[in-house]
Amino acid sequence: MKKTISGIRGIFGEDLNLKDVMEFTNNFSSLIKSQKCVIGRDTRPSGKIIQEIVSAVLMKNGIDVYDLGMVPTPVVFRESRKYGAGIIISSSHNPIEWNGMKFILEGRGINENELPKIVNKQEIIKSKIGNIKKIKSTYVEDARKIIGHIKNSPKIIIDNGGGAANDFAVNLLKNIGCDVEIINQEILDSSRGPDPTSDELTELTEASKNKDIGFAFDLDGDRLVVVTKGEKLTPDITLGLGVVKSLELGYKKFVLSLDTSVSIEKFIKEKGGTVVRSKVGEANVIEEMIKNDSQAGGEGSSAGFILPEFNYCREGILTSGLIASMLENSKFSEIIKYMENYFQIREKIKIDSNYHDKIIENIKNDLIKKYSKIDTRDGIKVIMDDDTWILIRKSNTEDIIRISGESNNEEKCKKIINNTIEMVKEYYDKIK
Repeated sequence: MKKTISGIRGIFGEDLNLKDVMEFTNNFSSLIKSQKCVIGRDTRPSGKIIQEIVSAVLMKNGIDVYDLGMVPTPVVFRESRKYGAGIIISSSHNPIEWNGMKFILEGRGINENELPKIVNKQEIIKSKIGNIKKIKSTYVEDARKIIGHIKNSPKIIIDNGGGAANDFAVNLLKNIGCDVEIINQEILDSSRGPDPTSDELTELTEASKNKDIGFAFDLDGDRLVVVTKGEKLTPDITLGLGVVKSLELGYKKFVLSLDTSVSIEKFIKEKGGTVVRSKVGEANVIEEMIKNDSQAGGEGSSAGFILPEFNYCREGILTSGLIASMLENSKFSEIIKYMENYFQIREKIKIDSNYHDKIIENIKNDLIKKYSKIDTRDGIKVIMDDDTWILIRKSNTEDIIRISGESNNEEKCKKIINNTIEMVKEYYDKIK
């Protein structure tokens, strides 16, 4: 089981059980000051039973529950701004047998100071039983006001991946003037896995050849991958396109995670903007945005564009509409060409989480002797030159160590990644 600011996640029925769900929900109740909580779930088979348990525990603690049913993560975030708190039953991009809970306070994900209060036992003062009410979201109408209407009815194909984005993405894109087709609507019939950033998206890439653009979502609808002309674009390009739209709207202050492409940072600065880097993880990016009063940004590795004025989370659905509105704009191709000069490689090594900290500490002690530009806020990031970097960090969502790298020289990037993988494996062999 993973217990991080990204949420509680595990394989349901193995390392995540109903007892765990009850305990973590009970503990989270102590943080809900409004006595109101919005809940929603993605399309995982175990979602409904977990949601019922979560609702029961919240009501037992005197909290009124506002039930959205099966909805994407961004919808729960959006509605939680009205009610003060939210819980999403999802494990995002993890395999289907996984599930979990993501916790929201005041429209944002929990931070590192709040996590211990959810993980550790909290005493709840008994009060009246809360009520439950089914509600509908105004998400599509709200997003449409941000995007506006698109002329010329661009032809768009959506690969839903069997996820919860289904109706919301289709309705939004149709409402702003797009001609929309959808594939992989149902989870049991989906031809691909839950994470579009790692899947080849074969069906979508083929179908996109006769469309203006293709969009692929993960199971809870916060990740978005772009496909054009039969080619799957990198996750960072999703963020890059969101950044271009933000610059068009006049925004200048951005936050990017440590593992986001340096090309996006350079593009922002060339256009007169400023960039602050944060630790990896949606909640970390959001925390830095609030601290610096930033207007936009996100996390390249998870294809996550964030627009705080609308939502304090990765916004796959809103971003699809924003990108659709740019299709006839020359800046759409400008950012793609700009970013294609850089090569990103993201790898992961499955390693028992008990060894993560020691491995990364050993690597840090080794690399700190060789390089002068080192960032240790989140694992260890080595900045080798203005165009080349490597990041080694433990995952917030899986029992893996992630290795990310980038360079404007493809062979150089491959060499650095391969050397780093060998280094991680070598230290693992030494300490296990």
